[in-house]
Amino acid sequence: AGLDIEQLVDVISKGAAGSWQMENRHKTMNQDKFDYGFAVDWMRKDLSICLAEARRNGATLPVTALVDQFYGEVQTMGGGRWDTSSLFARLERK
Repeated sequence: AGLDIEQLVDVISKGAAGSWQMENRHKTMNQDKFDYGFAVDWMRKDLSICLAEARRNGATLPVTALVDQFYGEVQTMGGGRWDTSSLFARLERK
């Protein structure tokens, strides 16, 4: 949308949207640099354990399943070893 990222992060970090990820990773995320943390491949492994347990005990986790799907798309984009902030790249995709 052409917004100034520094101003945007400054404003939204003051409220409920503030997080460690936002504060510490917004600059690298904005530069499409995703080599700093927990890999998408590992996140998908953990999400698969979570979703399997949910199926086993009858719980429904639609948002978790959607996030897992999005991370699957990041893997398809070549981002299996990117960190979890790379979800930004999938959401930014045109």
